[in-house]
Amino acid sequence: MIYLDNAATTEPCRESAESCAEFFTRFGNPSSLHALGVDAANAVSAARKSVAASLKAEENEIYFTSCATESNNTAIFGAARKFGKRKRTIVTSAVEHPSVSEPLKELEKQGFNVIRIMPRDGVFYAEDFAAAVDDDTFLVTCMFCNNELGTLLPVEQIFKAVKRKNKQLLTHCDIVQGYMKFPIKVKTLGADMVSVSAHKVHAFKGIGALYINKSVHIPSLVYGGGQERGFRSGTESVPLIAAFGAAVDKLSPTIAERAEKTAAVAGYLKAEIARLPDSRVNSPENGSPYIVSFSLKGLRSEILLHFLEKRGIYVSSGSACSKGKKSSVLTAFGVPDEYADSTLRVSLSAENTKAEIDELLSALKDAQKELLKSN
Repeated sequence: MIYLDNAATTEPCRESAESCAEFFTRFGNPSSLHALGVDAANAVSAARKSVAASLKAEENEIYFTSCATESNNTAIFGAARKFGKRKRTIVTSAVEHPSVSEPLKELEKQGFNVIRIMPRDGVFYAEDFAAAVDDDTFLVTCMFCNNELGTLLPVEQIFKAVKRKNKQLLTHCDIVQGYMKFPIKVKTLGADMVSVSAHKVHAFKGIGALYINKSVHIPSLVYGGGQERGFRSGTESVPLIAAFGAAVDKLSPTIAERAEKTAAVAGYLKAEIARLPDSRVNSPENGSPYIVSFSLKGLRSEILLHFLEKRGIYVSSGSACSKGKKSSVLTAFGVPDEYADSTLRVSLSAENTKAEIDELLSALKDAQKELLKSN
């Protein structure tokens, strides 16, 4: 198997799996006062410390959630509940993940005003976000790295520009595709809230986290037993949280090393794809090395994906959350329709090798010969 779909999910690392298994048997409830409960609470606390350190945040600014989708929803709806009676405008990018774009559509149905900033020639500019902000704006939310093309948004510049214009608004960033791939400091980023996911960093599905600056207070969306300092009630999933912390501990010291290794593989892939007939590399040169989007004209994405799958090569036709729907992201970035319908996304981890890319390239050449001939 050659796995090249790491933007959808990653293989759990050994340390994460071992930590998860350990706390399936050390099964105490973190809210219990006896030794078994204290043991569980300590595991949650250790993981919170690890996640906080990875973002250069404080431990009391990290709240565990079930996933980044919940984190994004909590940040967006929480901000709307906090400001909605006084302010009604949100500014965002036109290329957000569905876990951001769909909540914003729901708020529009409730009468909120959502302004979506488009890229210009494939590039986002901070001044475009600032120009859209006024006194009625209460939230600016934009992703760190686009999950389909790997385009990096100038988040730090965007947040500085919008805060200069309106100091009271909140800033939120979905950093899922950048977390543990780039050295992200939330204070430098200028984000009041940040969403992360565990299963994109070699831990498990079912756990994520939301950073909220300690000076920011948004209402809770989940009420109950008062877990997560009363912000997100519900008994904590200790095995998943411990596994999340273990993965972060393993990855944190090697961010630069892994990025350099991945960039070499991605660069080779882009160069070789460009040599194929009727090909187009959609990802920008200065984007994330972990995501390479490309198109082979005349071959529909789904057909090509399954051709590769039969050879044990796993890629995506775009975002795993889009499930084959036509991508508005490709349209926003100016990818022509005849290429958009033929797009694949290869998303790498530091474990992927040049030899695996050679296998992919060989299979793509065979696909062009066999599938185009049959058409």
